[in-house]
Amino acid sequence: MSNLYNSLFGRPGIFSLLAVALLLTACTDDFSAMNTPESELAASELGANNIGQMFAQSQWDGMFGGRSAFQTSQGTFGNLYSQIEAEQAGSFDTGQYAMNSGWLDGTWNTFYGSVAPQVQFVREFTAENDMPVRNAVINVWRVYLYHRITDYWGPIIYSDFGTDDPTVSYDSQESVYRDFFERLGEAASVLGNNFDGNAFGSNDLIYEGDARKWYKFANTLQLRLAMRVKYAAPDLAKAEAEEAVDRGVMMDNSDNAMVLTTQDNRNPLQTFHDWNEHRMSAAMESLLEGYEDPRLGIYWSTVGADKSKHPVQVGDKDGDGSPYEGMRKGVPRTNKGDRIEAKYSARGTRWWRPSLGGTNPPLPVIRAAEAYFLRAEGALEGWNMGGTAEELYNEGIRMSLREDRFDASEEEIDAYIDRESRPVSPADSAKHICCEFSKTPIYPDTPALTDIPVDFQQGADKETRLEQIITQKWLALHNDGWELWAEIRRTGYPRRYPIIESLSPILDEDDLPQRVPFVQSEYSNNTEPVNNAVDMLRGPDNPATELWWDQKSGADDNVTYPSPQ
Repeated sequence: MSNLYNSLFGRPGIFSLLAVALLLTACTDDFSAMNTPESELAASELGANNIGQMFAQSQWDGMFGGRSAFQTSQGTFGNLYSQIEAEQAGSFDTGQYAMNSGWLDGTWNTFYGSVAPQVQFVREFTAENDMPVRNAVINVWRVYLYHRITDYWGPIIYSDFGTDDPTVSYDSQESVYRDFFERLGEAASVLGNNFDGNAFGSNDLIYEGDARKWYKFANTLQLRLAMRVKYAAPDLAKAEAEEAVDRGVMMDNSDNAMVLTTQDNRNPLQTFHDWNEHRMSAAMESLLEGYEDPRLGIYWSTVGADKSKHPVQVGDKDGDGSPYEGMRKGVPRTNKGDRIEAKYSARGTRWWRPSLGGTNPPLPVIRAAEAYFLRAEGALEGWNMGGTAEELYNEGIRMSLREDRFDASEEEIDAYIDRESRPVSPADSAKHICCEFSKTPIYPDTPALTDIPVDFQQGADKETRLEQIITQKWLALHNDGWELWAEIRRTGYPRRYPIIESLSPILDEDDLPQRVPFVQSEYSNNTEPVNNAVDMLRGPDNPATELWWDQKSGADDNVTYPSPQ
């Protein structure tokens, strides 16, 4: 496998049929037990009968389902920068804005050395062998996977991937997004005319090949991407969003896109719990406790709930009356680890090992709740979204609370939607971290993250209502760090706390990383194209440079920061 990777890293356009066949069995041990044959597939064996296996592999690998790939791609970047969780492992300096080049190399190389070849082969094979429904589905899936990559880096290798050139050019992010819309429109047209068709059958780990559901997926993805470019290309955003809604987006949780997990291919967050590296963020505590949110006890566990790890540290540790404790991000390395891990809430039991009560949930891709929040934001702009902003916002909350992981009654959901309570202070979160071994606190108690209620404030200014919509979407999309980091950069919401200490020479504690730098393997092996890609950026190749779609004025100013004492 190492020779194949060496030939692909930095030169993603170079791959052969045999190389792709090898990728089916060699690259992802976590997945091989589910959908790949025991013996290695030869190039001559790839055909209509097993092309679905490669599609399945692209779904698992594309979601970075392997535990190490998931950790270094999402757990140490998107999940932390979106503030859904905080890092308590001493080695996770990415939470303090130190870009780990090895982890970024791994993410880039996993995608271009494994996922992209799989997708490219399925795409070309289905086109050449007159499989229109399967070709439409792989094109939708391709857009989903590449949009996450461009939202990390900006310019990416895209249209020239798969060529035989020794170097491979990058596309600007704007051109990539515009092509996304074309590809989704074409795919939706095919799927819309083939609702009785099936693509890949049981090898499809999301919908078992249901063309009608993939049609809604395509339209919902188009709506997501349309909203992403709202501040950079408002006319394009409006047109694409209205078209997607008119065609038909996800309306019910039965439409939700989730990648199947099995006994042999577990949700990687189970391993995260075993590795004991992350805790609930202070932002989560402020919102969930203040709103008396029924998702609190699902998303997070009470302090000390896992007695096998912390049999002594149990219950309310900061005296705020709650056994759920959130942690501020960016804690200095000397204060991390076992000194503090027992004082903050770990992930909820749903994501623990089955022997500890876990349920091995599927990997979320796109859900109906998000579609409603996207439509609510569009309605706030005056676009034709099939309802008012308030109606769609409320329905987004309903969809989230109706998901099978929650046990909320309709009466409880109605009460939550009408709730006027505000977020609360996570008590002495910052003080506790900074000064655990000092008698002199340097920070006051962390304040409430914001003052907005759940109840939609129809009479409030537009920005307040936008904050409500994005904050509830942030809560609904829990665990999707790829998407939530993009949304906090795009809109500035939800509000965030500054990190405790930055290790970056260019980002202060109240800043937010805007992207990740291009990887060293590209500078070594694909030098001229990556240098051309730097010229496509809106600044130097560093994490302070904003992406093309990140053009909302003041989006980075929504920081809730008590002044140091």
